Amino acid sequence: MISEGYGVLSTNGKSSRLGPGSLIYIPAGQLHEWVADSENPMVHLCCYFDWHYVERKAVFETASPICYPPQVLQQAFVGPAFPYELREISKVESLRIWQDLFQDFYKSDSYTNGQTFMRSLTIQRHFQTFMDYFLNCCLGNDDVIPDRRIAHMLKMLDQDLLHGAPKPLDIYYKNLNISRGHFFELFRKSTGYSPNQYMNHFRIGRAKYDLLHTTLSITQIAEKYHFSSVHYFSRLFHQLTGQAPRQYRLRQFNAAALSAPLE
Repeated sequence: MISEGYGVLSTNGKSSRLGPGSLIYIPAGQLHEWVADSENPMVHLCCYFDWHYVERKAVFETASPICYPPQVLQQAFVGPAFPYELREISKVESLRIWQDLFQDFYKSDSYTNGQTFMRSLTIQRHFQTFMDYFLNCCLGNDDVIPDRRIAHMLKMLDQDLLHGAPKPLDIYYKNLNISRGHFFELFRKSTGYSPNQYMNHFRIGRAKYDLLHTTLSITQIAEKYHFSSVHYFSRLFHQLTGQAPRQYRLRQFNAAALSAPLE
């Protein structure tokens, strides 16, 4: 982000003159060149990050190595691309807010260790706040931005699934003051699932945890997550995981036993 001054960005065969408040997203590995204005040179704030974790510690001395000559780039260590289109250049509304967002998660280009672990947790929290602002600013297709009303509703639904039977769906979408059809549309855009599919995946995910980490019987787990019967639970579990609950529990236990070190 350019905080003051001006410069020209050349990338993807295009050149753009940019000034204060310009927020630029350049995917990893994309060649680009900055040329600062000779009379009023730009000052910019930078952030280098991966969308998914990439292990580089055994190869590079720094956590996010930067290479300027293109021949130095090691394509195998470029992280996965973001799944949706992001605008390359956006304009922020409040320069001060964005400056603070950048500064809150600033860290040296070093790997996390025992001394930096707690500090890194704080930085990650601030970075998540930054990413919320960033994605809402730069996502080129408004249809992929999760609706905040659905996000708030999902918190309530998740709690109901964890601590008791979920309420009828109309209770959730009536509180949002939207129609049933619009609710289903927003829900699928935000989660990739219909409400029933989401609840089933959530409950099976929790059941998998209980199968591995508790001594609850399969019947008790089915009752805990309010499945209508243990037979329906077992059938749905097999449908979503490819294994019966008992088979899943035994295979995971056997795998853990085989990988345990011998004394």
